[in-house]
Amino acid sequence: MRLSQILFSQGFGARRECEGLILGGQVSLAGAVCDDPFFEVEAEGLSFAVRGELWPYRAKALVLLHKPTGYECSQKPKHHPSVMSLLPMPLRVRGLQPVGRLDEDTTGLLLMTDDGALIHRLTSPKKHVPKVYEIVTIEAVTDRQIDALRFGVILHDDPLPVRAAAVERTGEHALRMTLLEGKYHQVKRMVAAAGNTVQALHRSAYGVLTLPAELAPGQWCWLVGPQAVLGPGLESTDG
Repeated sequence: MRLSQILFSQGFGARRECEGLILGGQVSLAGAVCDDPFFEVEAEGLSFAVRGELWPYRAKALVLLHKPTGYECSQKPKHHPSVMSLLPMPLRVRGLQPVGRLDEDTTGLLLMTDDGALIHRLTSPKKHVPKVYEIVTIEAVTDRQIDALRFGVILHDDPLPVRAAAVERTGEHALRMTLLEGKYHQVKRMVAAAGNTVQALHRSAYGVLTLPAELAPGQWCWLVGPQAVLGPGLESTDG
């Protein structure tokens, strides 16, 4: 693939802009400047630098963002900045989308990708991809509330009981809950239906992936392929 095509596919601007970056000596391969837009390179496994910043080639981009509070999971936010503003421009140009949504006041693990098939795989209720939430409640957590969440609560828009795949008390006012679905405001509504109120909410895991301790709020990192989230077992599950 031509070097200019590589840059274009990775979100570094229109074709002429990418050619201009190369002609201007702003692109390096293996530490050496390449000023030929038509230079042929093998895309798979390629790393290149633009203005001194190293970038890996990704046919489909998949990143993990540690979402801080005060950001909306929308490309057209209404009241707060978009999580897209936390990503570098090339990823925004590529059109990465959040995988599901976290509320403005919810923090934690947020996946973002431009792979539509993967978004469907991760968010479809039929795929049963687990998501783990750390919850702080206003009232003390009771055994009765834990049992209600485990065996099922009724939400106003669903006649069938909605239950957690797993739930445990982690403190007097705290619990950890695992869900396999992704209904609107599901955690907050389930806790409310069980007789308590969510004060703070944090997603700590998605599939087999947990939020890295060293990744600070607002920071992001690359993930290599769906297996980073799904693992071999979940990735091969069809039901």
